[in-house]
Amino acid sequence: MSENLSVSENVSARLDPGGLYGRLKAYEGRSAANEGVGKDLVNEPMIRHWCEAMGDTNPAYRGPDAIAPPTMLQAWTMGGLSGHSDRSGAHDELFALLDDAGFTSVVATDCEQEYVRELRPGDRITYDSVIETVSERKTTKLGTGHFITTRMDVRANGKLAGRHRFRILKYAPARRTPKGRRPRPVVNRDNAGFWDGVAAHKLLIQRCTGCGELRFPWLPGCNGCGAAEWDTVEASGTGTVFSYVVMHHPRFPGFTVPEGTDTVGGTDPDGGGSGPYAVGLIELAEGVRMISNVVGAPYDKVRIGMPVRLEFLRVDEELELPVFRGGEGG
Repeated sequence: MSENLSVSENVSARLDPGGLYGRLKAYEGRSAANEGVGKDLVNEPMIRHWCEAMGDTNPAYRGPDAIAPPTMLQAWTMGGLSGHSDRSGAHDELFALLDDAGFTSVVATDCEQEYVRELRPGDRITYDSVIETVSERKTTKLGTGHFITTRMDVRANGKLAGRHRFRILKYAPARRTPKGRRPRPVVNRDNAGFWDGVAAHKLLIQRCTGCGELRFPWLPGCNGCGAAEWDTVEASGTGTVFSYVVMHHPRFPGFTVPEGTDTVGGTDPDGGGSGPYAVGLIELAEGVRMISNVVGAPYDKVRIGMPVRLEFLRVDEELELPVFRGGEGG
């Protein structure tokens, strides 16, 4: 028995040098935030912005008796660019302990929400947060680390409104050799027609045959009327940059456009192969929006409202993608 215990202890010591997991577990049940107060009352402008961003047209979220979308639960507790002033020392100590152990990267993995009561404009939001669980050391494709789950109890005017569980992975990145090949798009029965159109150098938009509403990305049914029947219209290929981001880091070689790569309808998409690149939310002339690369203009010259025109980029011998060339007149 003592011999077996010794072997077990040796294995544990090798997997958890310094007894790190025991120190991490000690933080379970400790407060992550005390008596936090939402920076804004529940309000109509934020509800409207949320619904516009999500494309949610539910009439319950408008008018004199409006309620807030339940999924906004976390939004009323967020600290914004100025952050939180109510975070406890235990939260920072836990993260510092993981950083010192080499688990310096972080990624959000999932969240769970429970809704107890509706939130309405004018409600005052308060909350408490607790470190609920810290997992044993886990190995994922991203790397090795620990999953941390926090639970937030959200109150409106002092009464429980809902609970929000948020889980992250604090990890040490796995070492890997960069690959220049783009991941393949997921093609299924709901979007195969779109990719067939791309292969024929056509950008196809779904159109509901019930109400005539255009939709993108492709879906099995209409968000407007619920009808399952549809046909397609070919996009004209013109549009404008509705919004955009510039990817600086981390660098994904498969998503940078090699210098001199051919596009159908243009040449050398961005003049560079390894630097930052622009990803745009493009509003097409038909009114729908899609995400794609903005090429043909330096990444730091891309602007909201910039006219763009559709091109097709040959990524490799198997894959061709729709992209948008920016510049005067598209």
